[in-house]
Amino acid sequence: MAAVEQLTFGTGPAVAGAAAASAATGPAGPGYEIERELAAAGAGRIAGVDEVGRGAWAGPVTVCAVIVRAGFPAPPAGLTDSKRLSPPHRTAIAGELLSWVEAFAIGEASPAEIDAAGMTAALRRAAVRALEGLPARPDTVLLDGAHDYIGRSWPVRCAVRADLRSVSVAAASVIAKVHRDRLMAGLGPEEFAFAENAGYPSPAHQEALAAFGPTAHHRLSWSYLDDLPRWRHLKRHRPDVEGQLSLLEPAVRDPAGLARRPPRGAVQPAGSRDEASDANTTVELR
Repeated sequence: MAAVEQLTFGTGPAVAGAAAASAATGPAGPGYEIERELAAAGAGRIAGVDEVGRGAWAGPVTVCAVIVRAGFPAPPAGLTDSKRLSPPHRTAIAGELLSWVEAFAIGEASPAEIDAAGMTAALRRAAVRALEGLPARPDTVLLDGAHDYIGRSWPVRCAVRADLRSVSVAAASVIAKVHRDRLMAGLGPEEFAFAENAGYPSPAHQEALAAFGPTAHHRLSWSYLDDLPRWRHLKRHRPDVEGQLSLLEPAVRDPAGLARRPPRGAVQPAGSRDEASDANTTVELR
């Protein structure tokens, strides 16, 4: 999964090292290395999947699934992980992608679902909604990151930094980001500046929270409310969800650099729980 940094109220996301490096050197385009390996193993229809909004304090978590046309065609110029693109460039590439890909679908899970079920389960719901929205079921789902949050009913293969290595995942990353940014820009009140921060803890967002309290778009089970005495009584305490830990099993890497779940019941290494999925203590730099 993407890098995370623990944040408290009064701080904002830092610039990730990879993003800072890309600003200096320019984005490197992904290719079809992973897709070709999967195709050689028999996968005819590959869906690249990526998410956005996992670390925001407000708004849904959004997942996009993309199937690229057959034959490994050259992607739109400049395509890369959405975090490495300026907003205007990202929007322009997303506009090209909508007609360039064979198919895409978007799934979302609401703040209420995140509060009720937890981020891992919400990610799974959003991903399944996206995958079920495709015109045909993929033979393989290529998921960015090392952890399969989708589940065993789908043929998932995980790949670390796939949004920088895979055209289909990079396309999903860009489409998901542009879609969610547009959705957030339409939400109010204007004091929260969602059009600029997309629900992440910018200074304007935090000032509005302190002054007005959370909106209907906020995730109320998250720890930022602990730092707001005036609004702390609104915090929702999420009960333990059966099956939540089973979605956090670490992946087992195969020689191709992809990742698969270990067999059910296999002994897990100590400290294998995915801390990045604990939405109450971490914020994704995305």
